[in-house]
Formats: sequence, C-alpha cells, structure tokens
Amino acid sequence: MQPTDTIAAVSTPPGRGGIGIVRVSGPAAAAIAQALTGRLPPPRCVHYCSFRDGANSVIDRGVALYFPAPASFTGEDVLELQGHGGPVVMDMLLAAVLEHGARAAQPGEFSQRAFLNGRMDLSQAEAVADLIDSGSRAAARSAMRSLDGAFSEQVRALAGALTDVRAHIEACMDFPEEEIDFLSDPQLAQRLQTLRRQLAATRASAGRGVLLNEGVRVVLAGQPNVGKSSLMNLLAGRDSAIVTDIPGTTRDIIREHIQLDGLPLHVIDTAGIRVPGDVVEKHGVERAWSEIETADALLLVVDDRTGVDDADRDILARTPAGVARIVVNNKIDLSGAMPGAERMDDEEHVRLSATTGAGIGALECALKACVGYEIGDQGSFMARRRHLDALARAATAVDAADQVLRERGAGELAAEELRLAQQSLGEITGEVTSDDILGEIFSRFCIGK
Repeated sequence: MQPTDTIAAVSTPPGRGGIGIVRVSGPAAAAIAQALTGRLPPPRCVHYCSFRDGANSVIDRGVALYFPAPASFTGEDVLELQGHGGPVVMDMLLAAVLEHGARAAQPGEFSQRAFLNGRMDLSQAEAVADLIDSGSRAAARSAMRSLDGAFSEQVRALAGALTDVRAHIEACMDFPEEEIDFLSDPQLAQRLQTLRRQLAATRASAGRGVLLNEGVRVVLAGQPNVGKSSLMNLLAGRDSAIVTDIPGTTRDIIREHIQLDGLPLHVIDTAGIRVPGDVVEKHGVERAWSEIETADALLLVVDDRTGVDDADRDILARTPAGVARIVVNNKIDLSGAMPGAERMDDEEHVRLSATTGAGIGALECALKACVGYEIGDQGSFMARRRHLDALARAATAVDAADQVLRERGAGELAAEELRLAQQSLGEITGEVTSDDILGEIFSRFCIGK
C-alpha cells in the first residue's frame, strides 16, 4: 500500500436505501471536498451542499463531513459524502471522486490504514469486521468489547508480565559471579505459575469468543429411523427435513443455522449410518462420516427403547477425540422414560422426545456446557482461530521456560522461550506480523471498511 495515495469507496451496502455514503481517505480528501462541494467543510461539522461532477452538473444534494488527520478513523484526512442511497447515484458520486485523484479502495483498506497509522491494533481492526458480521446480540456485544480494547488489554497485560519475568532472568544471567542462585528463587517460580494461570484464563475466554464468532458445527448422526430428522426440525423450529417411518429417508446432508441463547449453531443432519443398500445410500453414509470428522459437537441419536448398541458404540469409537459428544436418547414418548440428562458410561446422555419436545431444554443446556459456552458472560470478547493458536504457542513456550528452569537451571533457554511467548502474543495485536498475514486478514473485510 502506498501511504501517499487517496482511496475511496461506497461504504453502505449495495442496493437501494434512504442514505448512501462515499468515504474518502488520504491527502487529497480536502481537495476533493473543495472540488465536489465548492468549499472545504468545517472540521467535524455537518455541511449541507450539492455534489457536482467534473462538468459542474449536480449529481445529488446531501451532507459532507470532513475529519482532518489525525483525528479520524484512519488517522488520515477523511471525507464522507452522504447522499441518497440509490446505486446509480452512488456510482456517479464515486466516479466523480475518482476523477479528482482518488483510487478505488481494496477490501478492508480503510481499517488497514487505521491499524498502520496506530488508530487501533490488529485485534481491534478484526473486531470491526466481526461487529459487522455478528449474527447475534451476544456476538455484537463481544465484538464491541474487542473493538473497545478488552482483548488487547489482556494480551498486553500478559506481555508485560512476560517482560518482567524475562528481565528478572536476564538480570540474573548478567551477574554469574554472585553466590546467590537467583534463578531458583521461589518467587520466580511463583510468577511463572501465575503467568500460566493467566494464559489459561485468557485462552478460555478467547475460546468462547471464537464460538460466538464462528459458531458451533453440530452434527446429528446415528442409525436410520432413530429420529435425527425430527430432532433437526425441533431444533430449527420448522420442517426443514423430511420425516417418515421409512428407515433411511435422509440420503444427503441437510443444514440449518440457528441461535441458541446467542450462540450460533450450524446444525447438520446426516444420513443414517448402516451398511448401505445402494450406491446413493453409500454416498450418504460417506458424507455423514465426513461431517462427523469436522464437527465441533456430535449428537448421537439413539432409540431409547433399544438404547446404545454395538453399532452406536462403533460410531462413538470412530468419532475424533476432539469432538464433544452427547448421546440423545430419543422417543421417550414411546419408551415411557422421563426427560432429563445424566452421565453414563463416560458419555453425557440426554433423554427427550423429538415429537413432543419434552427434554429439549436439557439438550440445549448439555450442548452449551459441552462446548464451554456461558450465557451472559460480561467479560467475553470476540476472538478468532489465529488468536487461539497464538495463545496456545505462548502457553507452550511459558511451560517450556518453567521446565528448563526447574530441571536444568538454564536461564538462557528460559529467556529464549519467554521471548518466543512474547512474539506469539505480539501477533495478536499486530506488534509482530508480516505483510502476508495483514493481506490475508484485511482481504476478508468488506470494501468501504
């Protein structure tokens, strides 16, 4: 990106609306305002005016807002032209801006400039996109907390604590002639343990943030005719899957996106798992296993009248270790069992009726618990997979530093591990990053943001 150029884009969504906004950022913003409106609007004041093209023809009448650097979103001179939200009007207004020296912005380039100019760190810039894309009120609140710096503050506090411990270790290494072994100081070990606990707490919070950001992939699996499609319809609140008494009705994958107390769920109904009777059913069973392998949570549906049999145990045995599992004992309206949840044979079991809806509350509670989702977590913030990866690498490095100090008293190795931990945390806020990573992150933003 060239920091001396000026970018422009329509910042409102495509289509028709009451208001449309063209945003301009860069050193030519003031000159463009002068050319299109006839004057430079007073800083941060609403200026009603006509917008004119290069032939001095009126394109539209609306409001111009001018934000001189550095007190703007991007940290550069920013101009916003607010007119009527018709696509033709917006295209004409953007074309007039481009005629006066601006270029079309790339996806996320406004937020990228805000990051590069120090107006926000990288995790806050990502929170801008997360706030726009939030699919629930809980997700929007968490994204707003990240945008306000809640996540960044925790990361910087961890980085500061790492710096203090690392400085202590390196100071000890600078005075090897001292008879006192400062590296075996119990307070140093205690500070490392505190760091490990703080990292674990931040990772747990970030994990909940990832759930709000990406949602949870929940796969319904089991043998034919156990009520998977009926459970799918119950969770979705509508008849999205065909339900019959004929075993093997579902042959392909059916997907629904629902909200569970603010938690986005991507629910996937699969074909009944059994020895396939034809080539179509064979493909359906293969797709079912493919979905199970990439699931966050598996709901193994069984008929409560027969319980878990060898075929169901085989499904559980083949399920990847990282997938949360709940056995759903369905059809209690036929078996006479009471709805509820209990732990049996190292598995969480929920008894319900997909026909009557009895026990669905117990399933919802069990599902939220198994993925670690807490309702109304006031300290939650939005996070992404890359944040979890960076926190995990930081935790591994701190564990390694603690180990080499305890077992070998190797201050040099411990200091290096802590440096690696700091570097991992720096990737979250953007203090340590690369152009490739920045390009990947901001390319997913919408144009105009």
